[in-house]
Amino acid sequence: MRKRRTFTSQFKREVVEELLSRTTGPAQLARRYNLSSSLLYYWKNQYARGKLNNEPVEEAALRDRIGQLEQILGKLTLENAFLKKALENALKEQREKKRVHLSLPGPHPQYPKGV
Repeated sequence: MRKRRTFTSQFKREVVEELLSRTTGPAQLARRYNLSSSLLYYWKNQYARGKLNNEPVEEAALRDRIGQLEQILGKLTLENAFLKKALENALKEQREKKRVHLSLPGPHPQYPKGV
C-alpha cells in the first residue's frame, strides 16, 4: 500500500500562486508536481478562504459570510413559521373553549334562582 503524501502549507500556497499568476496552466502544474487537477482546485479554494496561512481573498470571505447568514435566515424562517402555527392553534383552542362554555346549560344570570 502506498504511503499518503503530505504537503506543507507553503508548498500549496506557492503552487496556487503560480496557478493564479497564469504563467503556467493547471495541466502543466499537475504534471510537474505529480498532482491531480482536482487537488489543485481544492487548494485554490482553500487559498481563497485563507486556509493556507494567508489572508483570505475578500470575495471568498464574503461568500462564506453570505452562506452563514443564509443558514441563520433559514433557521429563523422555520422558527417563525412554527411559532405562527402554535399561536394559531392556541387561539383556536381558546375560541373553542369559550364557545363550549357559553353553550353549557345552567342558571341564566338575569333570572334569580327559583323563578
